[in-house]
Amino acid sequence: MGNLMRAINQTRGTVLCERVANAGGLGGQSRGLLGRDNLDPTEGLLFDNGRFTPFMWMHMFFMRFAIDIVFLNRAGRVIRINRDLRPWRVSSIVFGARHALELAAGAAERSLTQPGDQIGFERLD
Repeated sequence: MGNLMRAINQTRGTVLCERVANAGGLGGQSRGLLGRDNLDPTEGLLFDNGRFTPFMWMHMFFMRFAIDIVFLNRAGRVIRINRDLRPWRVSSIVFGARHALELAAGAAERSLTQPGDQIGFERLD
C-alpha cells in the first residue's frame, strides 16, 4: 500500500484507521479490495468520487469478507456509515459523498465514529 495516510476522527479524538491507501485512478478503484481474503484492522482504502456525480455507492460483489464503509463529504465530514457490509451486498446510495473509506468491519465502532464527525488525514512518512 503506497501513499499511506492516517485517518483521524477529529471530533472524537480517535484514530479511525492507522494506514489508509488511496485507491488511485479508475483501475485501482475498480479493483479495490477484490482478491483479498481479509483486511487488517489497521488498514483502509480511500476512494474518490472522480466522476463528480452527486452521489456514491459501493458494491461487495466477489468480496470474501465484510467491511465498514464511511462516506465523507467534500469537507471530510461523515455523511453515512455502512457497518459490517457483507459480501454480495450493495451499500447505501449516498448523496453528497465525495469519498468512501473502506475499513475492516468494526473499525467505525471501535473509533466511536458517527455521522457528523469530522475526519482528517495526515500523511505517513
